[in-house]
Amino acid sequence: MARRALPSLCCLSVLLAAAALLAAPAGAEEVSSPVNDQGSSYHYRSLITSVTPAVTGLSVQVLQFADRLQLINHTGKTVTIFGYSGEPYVRVLADGTVERNVRSPATYLNQSFYGDINVPPQADASAPPQWQLVERTGQFEWHDHRIHFTSPAIPPEVKDQSRRTLIFDWKVPIEVGTAKGAIAGQLFWEPENSSTPLAAIIVGVVIVLGGLLLVLYVRRRRARTPLPGGGGGPAGGAEPPSGGEAW
Repeated sequence: MARRALPSLCCLSVLLAAAALLAAPAGAEEVSSPVNDQGSSYHYRSLITSVTPAVTGLSVQVLQFADRLQLINHTGKTVTIFGYSGEPYVRVLADGTVERNVRSPATYLNQSFYGDINVPPQADASAPPQWQLVERTGQFEWHDHRIHFTSPAIPPEVKDQSRRTLIFDWKVPIEVGTAKGAIAGQLFWEPENSSTPLAAIIVGVVIVLGGLLLVLYVRRRRARTPLPGGGGGPAGGAEPPSGGEAW
């Protein structure tokens, strides 16, 4: 009898352990986060406010809070992304071919979230572009240092870490066909408690599920306990339920 109750106890233990993990401070969870491995942080949100020119088929988004940009080109035109000195950095051709300018310093600086890279001598923003094939997917992702804070220190704009704070406005110049434009946005500091409600909801759900399992376990134990004076049979001569196990 006792062994048949073990699955419920095991499930209960697992759920309670999960609740304990979810209730742990956010700082402990961030240690092994792949986002932190790239240098990004849950405290930052980089939001796109506009993309010009407004062309059908051009899609841009920020990935992992403020980690990098993703551009998808289905416009039927070449989309060019410009580097930090205004030089051509990447172009996504109309047929989906993605090429990167190996003479652009951004090609090397963008390999690291903080840009702490030794740029090779051949990188020269004033030199004619030298294009190198990257992929043929029609999309490109890159760490752009214009959209995030390039230091592990707290930005000086953040006077109170418990308040949402605008750090700076940003702009990444692009060109669609021959029309020049930009991806524009803002970088915000987000306080620690911005993710608390979701964690609290998850913990609450786990605790409720654990409570239900406990109720089922107690009911099962009571159903198997013989009634006094009747040798274990039900009162009034009623037939026991079929299936041999009560829930």
